[in-house]
Amino acid sequence: MTPTPHTALKEWDTQCQALVAGQSALLIRKGGIMETHDGFEVEHRRFLLYPTFLHQNPAELRPEFTGRLRDDPRPGQIVLPALAEVVAIHRVESLEAALALEPYQALTAGAIERRFHYRNRPWVHALLLRVRPLREPLVLDETPEMLGCVSWVPMGDLEVEAGAPALPGAELERLGTEIEARLKAHTS
Repeated sequence: MTPTPHTALKEWDTQCQALVAGQSALLIRKGGIMETHDGFEVEHRRFLLYPTFLHQNPAELRPEFTGRLRDDPRPGQIVLPALAEVVAIHRVESLEAALALEPYQALTAGAIERRFHYRNRPWVHALLLRVRPLREPLVLDETPEMLGCVSWVPMGDLEVEAGAPALPGAELERLGTEIEARLKAHTS
């Protein structure tokens, strides 16, 4: 068993599925409506993925990801599929640079732009993640403390067994290099 972080990051179910499958390794985040005044911050470098169906918008997903849309398979429960470790964090303060990341994750350009301008604060975080699917997804009853539009959810004491990374190390490193080059090329 691997000691796990005691925190989970809420993200759209479709994006969590893509991360676990190795179809993506990048998240573009701004934060939920109940975040601090400064918005989403990367408070944790290791966390569990917490798939959420709340606010998931099919119109904001690129076509190759819409096939992963589904109804909540276990209402009232949370199925935590993976551990994630932040490999790189980029605070992106140029809309052009943020839009250049579209091919590396699940959101449409329109969704990225909406997140970029959310709350009249023009920036987003781009998180490159090493995702390790759990050997057995962890199923928990959803409690009132887990609900709401927040990014980080304290999970208490948990132990899970994680498998190999969804993307091999060399592939993740190559992806990180490409993302950095795109950001540099599109930042004024």
